[in-house]
Amino acid sequence: MSGAALAIEIVVVFFLALFLLHRYGDFKKQQKMVLFGTLLAWYLCFLIVFILPLDVSTTIYKQCKIENEKQSTTPPMTTAFANLTSRNGTVTTKESLEKECYKPWSYIPDGIMPIFWRVVYWTSQCLTWLLLPFMQSYARSGGFSITGKIKTALIENAIYYGTYLLIFGSLLIYVAVHPNWHLNWYQLQTIGITAANTWGLFLLVLLLGYGLVEIPRSYWNASRRGHLLMKTYFKAAKLMTEKADAEENLEDVMEEVRKVSESIKYNHPLRKYIDTILKKCPTEYQEKMGRNMDDYEDFDDKQNAYPSEKSLVKLHKQVIYAVQRHNRTQVQWQILLEQAFHLEDVAKNETSATHQFIKSFVPQEPEGLVSRYLYTPTVEWYWECLLKQWFYRLLAVLLTLFSVVVVWSECTFFSTHPVLSLFAVFIQLAERTYNYLYIEMACFLTIFFLCTCVYSTVFRIRVFNYYYLASHHQTDAYSLQFSGMLFCRLTPPLCLNFLGLIHMDSAISHQEKEQTAYTSIMGSMRVLSFIADGFYIYYPMLIVILCIATYFSLGTRCLNLLGFQQFMGENDMTSDLIDEGKELIRREKRKRQRTEDGENRRREWKERYGNHREDYTRNRNVHSELKETNYSDSASAGSNRQAKYTRTNGKPERDRIELLQDAEPMDFNADTFKDDPLDAESGRHPPGGRYLSMSRSRIFDDV
Repeated sequence: MSGAALAIEIVVVFFLALFLLHRYGDFKKQQKMVLFGTLLAWYLCFLIVFILPLDVSTTIYKQCKIENEKQSTTPPMTTAFANLTSRNGTVTTKESLEKECYKPWSYIPDGIMPIFWRVVYWTSQCLTWLLLPFMQSYARSGGFSITGKIKTALIENAIYYGTYLLIFGSLLIYVAVHPNWHLNWYQLQTIGITAANTWGLFLLVLLLGYGLVEIPRSYWNASRRGHLLMKTYFKAAKLMTEKADAEENLEDVMEEVRKVSESIKYNHPLRKYIDTILKKCPTEYQEKMGRNMDDYEDFDDKQNAYPSEKSLVKLHKQVIYAVQRHNRTQVQWQILLEQAFHLEDVAKNETSATHQFIKSFVPQEPEGLVSRYLYTPTVEWYWECLLKQWFYRLLAVLLTLFSVVVVWSECTFFSTHPVLSLFAVFIQLAERTYNYLYIEMACFLTIFFLCTCVYSTVFRIRVFNYYYLASHHQTDAYSLQFSGMLFCRLTPPLCLNFLGLIHMDSAISHQEKEQTAYTSIMGSMRVLSFIADGFYIYYPMLIVILCIATYFSLGTRCLNLLGFQQFMGENDMTSDLIDEGKELIRREKRKRQRTEDGENRRREWKERYGNHREDYTRNRNVHSELKETNYSDSASAGSNRQAKYTRTNGKPERDRIELLQDAEPMDFNADTFKDDPLDAESGRHPPGGRYLSMSRSRIFDDV
């Protein structure tokens, strides 16, 4: 098993990162370099999380071997004093004091982990500080060529890179001039790593303080169906506003594109740029612009003022952003509607005496084997209406206990005598019995919980709708790369913080222990003692203040005061938005019900009268065969029989049958129908409904 666990985890983590990227990104439309950079960043960060427990167990085994070697090389004078006599007369020798070291099942041979961590760490740092910022600007650029996009990206990142170079150069000059400091390359490398980890730890504590409280609370609120339904209505009202803004923005941008497209004709030098912009527009707008354009008119430089290439680049950038935002809001609206309909179905089925979960709408996707045989309506009723809320409550309680343990350990991990960090206590107890499986599982669960609190906060961040991670392939390239940058900057300090919690970092615990291969790559923080002994120890204590602020929703209240509407239980604005969202969901539900009713009527019509069409076609074929046979027998008899068949299937009868077979019931037009309560009260009905009632009750009564 030597090295097999490492190879298995490398493969599993790759498919995990690929699955998440497929959920949030779009493999068909987004650029391959953007997807590759994001996948590599996520993959490296997940590797650090999954491989670090193996490094911890291997380090504990090496520490045991080192202690045995020290005892075996004890000098003779020390050996004489090592023989101790206990009170009952037994003698404890040096050999009996030696520990029996058991090799872990996931032991990684020497020399592999340092190389592995060095490649992973420095690749992730190059991604987050150099490549991903450049690729962000490249993907966001509206240039029409690769050279133009690269030029725009270099200009935008010149200030970004120049600021870092200025700070680093100033510090380097200060160190070189200072007479008491003589730094070598290793110390400069450690200072750079320390600076990156300090920045990451500063952001890590902010995100962790929010996630430690919000994640347990979210599961507890999920068990309260009424609260969850009200919050869904609130989200519907806000999302409808965002959806309307996105549609209006798209209309404005498309109008500007139309004007530019009409002004620049087919033989203009800039027409190729217009064609590139039109390819990024939605299909319906492309058709409208294609119908309104007259390509037979030549352009005249003297009469018209044409836009410049720079303005077209800006317009191209606006089109990309407007289309992506419009598509994202449309998909999010459909997902939110499904959630609202499902919660309303759960509320209706709670009082069901049959214990059968009945849905308001038939699922559009066909049922699979699991839904057909295992997840039956009875099982679904027991899960949705009875067991799910208790499961979420139990999970919320467990996560709350885990959060309390994390907060306590963050405030006490610097104390080594006595050991107050609970994570360090658990690891040391398992270390005495060499239970490597327990050590690895405890380390993995702890790191996984910390990463969940941090990464879930990253996935929920919305910076003025400019950076937003949306599932169902609706995340733009800029947001994907920004998340990759954050992951690469947050994961190394998070793992160092975890090693400090379990007292495996000698720079924080000040214990002479065997260091992990990961810590050896990070370098000794004692080069900068004010950071190792001050910032790294006392700054994580601020997590207590952040957790208290999150528990009382201070950030939500501040955003609400600033005009950013947030969901708050007792607030007039929140109540108004809930009522608005409830009306929107009700309106969409009526539209979908009308659509399903129309489809059901069409399906019933085809099932009822579809066989008559087949019988008529079959009779017509038989008639033609008989007619040919009768013509070949005799002309006189054939004429009589032909008349007979002609009378039987005469033209009026045949036309009437074909009319009945081809006719379909008219249905409401969901696009033109308006849900206006004033019209309903005044007795006015849309013409579609009037024609439908007439066709159902009068025309086909004799069928």
